[in-house]
Amino acid sequence: MSTRNIFSEELSRLRHDILSMAARVEGNLGKALSALRTRNAELASEVRADDSAVDALQLQIEDDAAIVIATQQPVARDLRELVSVFKLTSNIERVGDHAVHLARAAKKLAKAKDTSFHAQEHLEKMAETGQIMLRAAISAFMAKDAQAARLAAAMDLKIDAEHKILTEDILKVMKKNSALVKEALQILHTSNQLERLGDHITNICEAVIYMIEGRHEGLNE
Repeated sequence: MSTRNIFSEELSRLRHDILSMAARVEGNLGKALSALRTRNAELASEVRADDSAVDALQLQIEDDAAIVIATQQPVARDLRELVSVFKLTSNIERVGDHAVHLARAAKKLAKAKDTSFHAQEHLEKMAETGQIMLRAAISAFMAKDAQAARLAAAMDLKIDAEHKILTEDILKVMKKNSALVKEALQILHTSNQLERLGDHITNICEAVIYMIEGRHEGLNE
């Protein structure tokens, strides 16, 4: 087998591993969302338990990418793709962390009724959009489609809008009843985490554009 064919196979394997890592994180985000909807504490625990597997995948992929760079000495677009691997895996891992946080929040909300804030609908919409956004971003990566990456990143505006509405609603409730401050801050923290989830997926989209077009493009700034 020629050196070029070996290199192509190694790149293909890295892409498949990134797809597997992202699919696992997307699955965990879906579980966390289901746990939030159904107040299922056991499902939330599954998300937390699986996070170590996501971390292990990140390390494996990054080690493999470093070996390919060192041994194959790629140039041009191939090198950009390998460099982008590190940004992709880092941000996918961070999305996984936010899924874990949502799972923790689901366990806490399972003990409450959310009658004062009505926050759950907004949190669910943010998580749903994040799940769709992640899938679209990774599809853009696999297809090497820069425009698809831009469209995926644009979904972050929906997450930001839900976060803004929820924040404003909670502040209004807090002004009326100071006894609810602790509960309000917990919900705001979860909303902030989901807002950051969208930012990390936007970073993935920016890495895809750099990989394809060789330029740094700030999205949603």
